[in-house]
Amino acid sequence: MAAVFLITLYEYSPLFYITVISLCFVVTAAMVLGWFGFDVPVILRSSDETESVVPVPEKRMVQVTNPFALEVESSGVASVTEGVSLLPCCLEPCVLSCYWGCGVHALQGALQTHQHGPSKLATPHLFQEALHFQYHHCQSFHISGEDREEHYTKMPADLGITDFGLLPRERYPIVAVLTLAESEARDTYNIVASVTVVHVPDDKYSLEHV
Repeated sequence: MAAVFLITLYEYSPLFYITVISLCFVVTAAMVLGWFGFDVPVILRSSDETESVVPVPEKRMVQVTNPFALEVESSGVASVTEGVSLLPCCLEPCVLSCYWGCGVHALQGALQTHQHGPSKLATPHLFQEALHFQYHHCQSFHISGEDREEHYTKMPADLGITDFGLLPRERYPIVAVLTLAESEARDTYNIVASVTVVHVPDDKYSLEHV
């Protein structure tokens, strides 16, 4: 039986070799044509190439208007004991709330509540509740849509706080929050609040060393 198989393989081996070489030539030619941009049958394409031509779903662009802008005035002296001047610029009447010594974890929790909670933190009162009142002092300013004036905020001296400890700190020096003052404006804009962390030097930390 083995002898018969060897004789048959010997008789048909040239045809077998020709078939294998022809098949390899066809596959190689198809791959080369595919690299140069020519269309080839899908059956001859590699799995990676097939996956690469899958169309990506389009995402619709949405224009969003931010009604808030806030600048920290660098011309004056800013520190924990001397205070800091802030320049808000809003398209609508808004409220600027400055939280001195706001807890880092409290702020992170409030932002998580704003993002995943049932309602947005669109008012100063809601934001204070989300912070669980974990701050040393809060000072608020009512800003009109045409207001371009600086607003000076300072922590009361009777609190006796001159620094917020060494790095890493557990409290931010100032967290400035801008919220829309009118309920009609909150229904108009997708952005209803702006949160800015302001770092100012104190007795144990100087911004010049950054």
